[in-house]
Amino acid sequence: MQAIGLIETRGLTPALEALDAMCKAANVRLASFKRVGSGLVTVIVEGDVASVAAAVEAGAAAYQKTCGQLVSSNVIPRPHPDLARMLI
Repeated sequence: MQAIGLIETRGLTPALEALDAMCKAANVRLASFKRVGSGLVTVIVEGDVASVAAAVEAGAAAYQKTCGQLVSSNVIPRPHPDLARMLI
């Protein structure tokens, strides 16, 4: 795995919309989908660094267009194996 991208949203439907935009925008795959609590949902994708960065940007834009302020997003290039194992 070369990179992990994360987007945290408020609600399941906006998370699915962001995930759809992420997968359509770049060559990434869903690595994990977590309900954090208090309505927060985290979508985690993986792929090469450029694809993950493009996917996170597209997912954040799709979320902000429909729902407003994004809770959080991040791209982690070359994650440590322990971190990747914890997230995925």
